[in-house]
Amino acid sequence: MSETRILRRSLQKRRTGETDWNRLERTTDEDIERQVAADPDAAPILGDDWFKDAELVPPNKQMISIRVDKDVLEFFKGTGKSYQTRMNSVLRAYMEAVKRKAG
Repeated sequence: MSETRILRRSLQKRRTGETDWNRLERTTDEDIERQVAADPDAAPILGDDWFKDAELVPPNKQMISIRVDKDVLEFFKGTGKSYQTRMNSVLRAYMEAVKRKAG
C-alpha cells in the first residue's frame, strides 16, 4: 500500500474545528425550542400525545421497498409481531398531524 495515502497528525499539530463548544454548552433547552420554532424547515416537535393518535388502519396497502436505519428497524422488530403495521401507524399519525397543522 502506498504511503502517500496515509495522513499522519500529531497532538502538537492537531487541527481545530470551527465549533464554538462553549456556546453550545451554554445553550438551554428553551433556546433550542425557540430556534426550532423559528426555523421554517424544522420538523414539528412531537409529544407523547402525537404517538397516542397512531391507530391501526384496515389493509389497503401497497408493497414498497424502503430503506430505514438499522436501529429503527431493530426497534420496531423488537416490539413483536406486526412491526410493519406499527411502523405504518406511526407514519400515518405523522401524516395526519401534518395535515391538521396545514389545514
